[in-house]
Amino acid sequence: MKKIVENLLLLAWGTAFTATLGSLYFSEIRQFEPCTLCWYQRILMYPLVVILLIGIIRKEASSAIYAAALSGIGLCISIYHYILQKMPDTVGTGPGCGRVPCTGEYINWFGFVTIPFLAGTAFLIILITSIVIVKKSRG
Repeated sequence: MKKIVENLLLLAWGTAFTATLGSLYFSEIRQFEPCTLCWYQRILMYPLVVILLIGIIRKEASSAIYAAALSGIGLCISIYHYILQKMPDTVGTGPGCGRVPCTGEYINWFGFVTIPFLAGTAFLIILITSIVIVKKSRG
């Protein structure tokens, strides 16, 4: 495996690991209860830690294909969730959330950084690195 591919896999894994720890920090330490869309994003982020770690250990760049698929879906959900928070009139009220509304903002750093924004950034980094890994490993 090329060194650049290995480093990109490490970057993608580090991003997924950091995002996973961040989501656990918000829910378990800060006691922020996740909404329905946050759960969907977690469902897509948590397996990325394992998938990418297996790819690193086995030196298989093909794990990036699976990471790209999960992170692409996760990015779409994060974008929708962020739009729902910042422009609720644009997309309606969103899904019938449970006890926590999907429009709620536990954090709002600098007026635009919310939890879905953080998740979307992580998904975007993983998606881009995964696409680059796939292209570099084929050529």
